[in-house]
Amino acid sequence: MNKKRKQHHEDHIDETWLIPYADLLTLLLALFIILFASSQMDSKKYDSIMKSLNSAFTGGSSFFDQPEVIPLIDPPASDIKKKDQDGKSAQEIKAEQQQQLIQKETAELKELKQKIDQYIQDNNLDTQLETKLTHDMLMITIRDNALFASGSANLKTDAQKLAVTISDMLTQYPQYQIEVAGHTDNVPIRNAEFDTNWDLSAKRAINFMKILLQNDKISAERFRTIGYGEFQPIDTNDTAEGKAKNRRVEVSILRTIKEPDTLSVTGNP
Repeated sequence: MNKKRKQHHEDHIDETWLIPYADLLTLLLALFIILFASSQMDSKKYDSIMKSLNSAFTGGSSFFDQPEVIPLIDPPASDIKKKDQDGKSAQEIKAEQQQQLIQKETAELKELKQKIDQYIQDNNLDTQLETKLTHDMLMITIRDNALFASGSANLKTDAQKLAVTISDMLTQYPQYQIEVAGHTDNVPIRNAEFDTNWDLSAKRAINFMKILLQNDKISAERFRTIGYGEFQPIDTNDTAEGKAKNRRVEVSILRTIKEPDTLSVTGNP
């Protein structure tokens, strides 16, 4: 009698639930990537990842299959040259700001120069006063015969009026430092008051500054004086005319930022 062999079939677990489960995990992963990416990267990188994810879900190549992955975090600032929205570096921005300040100062000093030049013209002082705007200052040059008697450091009455007028103009530009410098010719001096031209030039500068400072609207902190004696001539000392030019007081309104030589301004505006 032939025995009937029972066929045993192994029971298989139903695994169809794995498919939606895997899809759910994929969707969750995509969601976390999008949330992470949107908080740490710019719009271009965000769009790139979105396109990759869309391609992956529709059967194309995914973001993770790309040979070069777009970084989610920008490189450190020390590794790149910082630029503003216009693509300018910090150094370029600083240079532009400095140039704007120079232009502003130039305009202000030109304005002051015009006021002094007008005063010179109105009072027929062309032979006694002169202004010059350079790359680092506005200089007012006053011949000594307009200020002092020969060998003296005491200001003449008219010179005191001139100093008061200049001080009134300077009150409108409180941001600038002012230097008052005295100069002489090379003729030696020796009298009861002064031993050398150094002493005479320094005392003349101080006395002129004191008249400027009688204006209570001007801060003394803005001022300094210096006596150059005979050692900074602007003309020859071999002629009487040259000596007269060398005897002078210079009032210099100093720029806060030195202007490049290529942008210097001289002469009348």
